[in-house]
Amino acid sequence: MSSGCKQPVSVLVVIYTAALDVLLLERSAHPGFWQSVTGSREGGENLIDTARREVLEETGIDTASGRLSDWQMTNTFEIFTEWRHRYAPGITHNVEHVFSLQLADRPSVVTAPDEHRDWQWLPWQEAAERCFSWSNRDAILLLPQRPASGT
Repeated sequence: MSSGCKQPVSVLVVIYTAALDVLLLERSAHPGFWQSVTGSREGGENLIDTARREVLEETGIDTASGRLSDWQMTNTFEIFTEWRHRYAPGITHNVEHVFSLQLADRPSVVTAPDEHRDWQWLPWQEAAERCFSWSNRDAILLLPQRPASGT
């Protein structure tokens, strides 16, 4: 893949509490588009490291403060046309790997203003309804079925 292009491999990290309150971020470029943490793999990094990096970059939360879990689940979706210029020519689909981060409480969040303009904690059902992404919605809807250990 040419230098400077995003890889069509990403992570989705649903951040939540034991009470199933879910953190959502509002995209800066698209007010009203709410989502969990997402981001593309860089170089040859392991996907768990991508998840750790993206959570810290997008929220200021260190994943060591909670339980980060790889769901061993992927979603493939078409990349929005407006964002395809970020990828190598001809790339139209992305493979997203789902992770979660369970936290003991709802910490304050520090967003990267170029990526997100706001954040909020919501009960899981409300968070699922607010997401613009079907894969994000579906992951949040699976939270009550996850083992209490978060694994």
